[in-house]
Amino acid sequence: MEKRRDNKGRILRTGESQRKDGRYAYKYINALGEPKFEYAWKLVPTDKTPAGKREDISLREKEQAIQKDLNDGIDTVGKKMTVCQLYAKKNSHRKNIKRNTEKGRKYLMDILKKDSLGARSIDTVKQSDAKEWCIRMNENGYAYKTISNFKRSLKASFYVAIQDDCIRKNPFDFKLSDVLEDDTEPKIALTPEQEADLLSFMESDKIYKKYRDEIIILLETGLRVSELCGLTVKDLDFQNRSINVDHQLLRDTEVGYYIEPPKTNSGIRQLPMSEKAYQAFRRISKNRKKAEPIVIDGYNSFLFLNREGLPKVAGNYEGMVKGLIKKYNKTHKDKLPNVTPHTFRHTFCTNMANRGMNPNTLQYIMGHSNITMTLGYYAHGSFVSAKAEMERLSA
Repeated sequence: MEKRRDNKGRILRTGESQRKDGRYAYKYINALGEPKFEYAWKLVPTDKTPAGKREDISLREKEQAIQKDLNDGIDTVGKKMTVCQLYAKKNSHRKNIKRNTEKGRKYLMDILKKDSLGARSIDTVKQSDAKEWCIRMNENGYAYKTISNFKRSLKASFYVAIQDDCIRKNPFDFKLSDVLEDDTEPKIALTPEQEADLLSFMESDKIYKKYRDEIIILLETGLRVSELCGLTVKDLDFQNRSINVDHQLLRDTEVGYYIEPPKTNSGIRQLPMSEKAYQAFRRISKNRKKAEPIVIDGYNSFLFLNREGLPKVAGNYEGMVKGLIKKYNKTHKDKLPNVTPHTFRHTFCTNMANRGMNPNTLQYIMGHSNITMTLGYYAHGSFVSAKAEMERLSA
């Protein structure tokens, strides 16, 4: 049987052919048993691309890559899905997510759709492309921590593609700090002196005096602000001096108020009241104004209400603390920088760690799902705490 040849007289291999316009074609069967075609203007790398045609690799080079994919069990169809499709696929593997997670997914998907990376087939994305994407995000004004979260999600998505034999390498497997400078402002913990000075200032200030007990509770319990907002009258057990934490109160512009479980399963816990917290809760319960009964996902009688008699949410405390620190700094030589409601939780945990609380106990109180997160607070020692600990061990 006479072998097929191209217009230069070269013998064509099985599956190869040449069309009338001179373009080469290669027919093969993919992993799903479907016939597929690959095209090129050059048969071998040394051929010249015809004038006016787009420069591309030769057909034989494409054949080699296809055969390698088939031999390695790579899904030749799956590897052509776009980055957006891959991200959607990864997200589909976990349902019944919290609303904030759902909003975060949509946020990143919208970003990917607007960027050229989102439309790229995953087999064409190299590590340099992933790094350039991170740089573009930085140039577009996204914070280092936000880009880091984006990168983690995309790395997980490409890991799914590797598990499904769509690709071999993960282009997002690199340290972000090798690409961008981490300009994240470190979290601060108030010193005992700063804590005392701030509470003393609030006690004497006409505007912020009424918020003092709420700040005391945050400093004495380590509660997340959304957990504080969710507290109801029924969550306080004054007889046993305990606080029941099994939900958080949130609000957004689309659905309004809503209740969710704590951030992690470990967030469901019973917290003991310190003497200061106990007295603060007593004052709040005594002075709590009666309001129209509000029921949110089955919960009512919320402890902390705004001027309109509606439950407070994180945004209320963020605005209040911002104004408090601004006013405090006007009259104090030693300024308090970067203080947010979360600073009080951070301060509580640091204080407990510096006083020698057992890490596992502190993990439980904080509602951390990972002991590593708790142990991180033991690195926030100061000269004072270090000196006290050295004296204790030397005694």
